[in-house]
Amino acid sequence: MARTRVAIINVTGYVGVDLARILMRHPEVDIACVTGRSAVGQRLSEVFPHLFVSELVIQDGLDVPVDFVFSAMPHKASAEVCEPLVAQGLKVVDASADFRLKNPEEYKAWYQVVHPCPDLLSSAVYGLPELHRNEIGGAKLVANPGCYPTGALLALAPALRLGLVDGDIIIDSKSGVSGAGRSLTLTTHYAECNESVTAYAVTGHRHMPEIRQECRLLSDRVKDLLFLPHLIPMTRGILSACYMRVSDAALQSIGDPGKGIGDAYREFYRSSPFVKVMETPPATKHVWGSNYCHVFPQYDPRTGRLLVLSAIDNLVKGGAGEAVQNMNLMLGLEETCGLDALPVYP
Repeated sequence: MARTRVAIINVTGYVGVDLARILMRHPEVDIACVTGRSAVGQRLSEVFPHLFVSELVIQDGLDVPVDFVFSAMPHKASAEVCEPLVAQGLKVVDASADFRLKNPEEYKAWYQVVHPCPDLLSSAVYGLPELHRNEIGGAKLVANPGCYPTGALLALAPALRLGLVDGDIIIDSKSGVSGAGRSLTLTTHYAECNESVTAYAVTGHRHMPEIRQECRLLSDRVKDLLFLPHLIPMTRGILSACYMRVSDAALQSIGDPGKGIGDAYREFYRSSPFVKVMETPPATKHVWGSNYCHVFPQYDPRTGRLLVLSAIDNLVKGGAGEAVQNMNLMLGLEETCGLDALPVYP
């Protein structure tokens, strides 16, 4: 059977280049074209020497026929690129925020632009495989989740789906600097962020409505959520700590909550190859460079609250790896194909 020809639009960003790294070793696809706004005409291996095996030249647009496209463009620009590709019948995974929110007015409020193609919002599938595996398999356009929502939702989903949560949710997340992208900014300058931990977007982060949207699909008992991100002086990784009150009814039905909640989480993710429910608190180092998410639920009987920790690599499970996982499902391949490499340690 012929291998699938894929293209990466905007390969020069962190998610784009990690897509190239993963896809170069994927057994079922060939990278036929890569584009980039800042390095047109250069060999991919010149711009990124760690990809020395590549003979690809960065183009200013798709110059050859392909079967599948990844867009790693910024928001708004990505939707404008994806719309004609979907119209041509190509399958597309969009790594931007453009198709994650179903409400175009909410998108406008958070991203300060009018959505370029709102007609596609209803057919786009939110690409968190652990929640939407079946829909992704039949989709033409998949919205790859944000990195923070991936970690937070994987921590929260079993508790929400099983009716454990009663009331508000608090999410405290800490991310490596690569989450800010490859463009230079003062806040990600080494001298500014090294040896410092900084909370940011304290009045509301763009990923918050995405998390809220998916939480409310999982449970109607969530009143609201508070999400606070932090910048940590490391390159990769997100550690999320999620706090929620467990309903009295759930406590009565679950028996021993310490054991019962852990068992419920393991059962929920029994068919999810990239989520591992851990017996000890996870660290970002435990998933570095991999498509795995480590989740650790812990019930606190003193407060009646559930604490759930999750750790992901923001550029893999929170970005390029998840995009390839979605591609695998859309093409009818094994979900783990090309993604089963273990984390790098230390």
